[in-house]
Amino acid sequence: MEQVILVDKEDCEIGVMEKMEAHKQPILHRAFSIFLFNPQGKMLLQQRALTKYHSAGLWTNTCCSHPRPGETLENAVARRLMEEMGITTKVSKAFDFIYQAELPDNLNEYEFDHVFIGNYDDEVRPNHLEVANFVYQSIEEVEVNLQSYPEKYTVWFKIAFPKVVAWYQSNSLLS
Repeated sequence: MEQVILVDKEDCEIGVMEKMEAHKQPILHRAFSIFLFNPQGKMLLQQRALTKYHSAGLWTNTCCSHPRPGETLENAVARRLMEEMGITTKVSKAFDFIYQAELPDNLNEYEFDHVFIGNYDDEVRPNHLEVANFVYQSIEEVEVNLQSYPEKYTVWFKIAFPKVVAWYQSNSLLS
């Protein structure tokens, strides 16, 4: 039984809860999202596996998940990046935000999302239980696709993407 860390609006831990229950109630819990860019400034996107319990088959950022109780964000980020995409790379905390959104099947997202950004220019080895496909796209390509086909993207990606673009552009292509 997978558990998530419940937090208040300042990201202070207030308990733990079974993951599905936290997505049904909804209860604010800690999450993270990773956005990787190649040297050409293209963003690595993944298409979620068709067997995921929500947002199956939708396109989203490189990786996202929840830290486990007692696990640091940094360790959770490294663990899930390897588990989902077969990638080991340095990432940096960029910012965080809180969002809440309804999903199909009476599920909800209510997350304190920590956003990590990094560079990557090596082989991607996705876990096909987690990832159906992946692609590198320029920011402009993603913007066009989000406008033309918003239903093909996860709710959190649509919220985080403009924030990531603003951060990425203001921090001039990560060193």
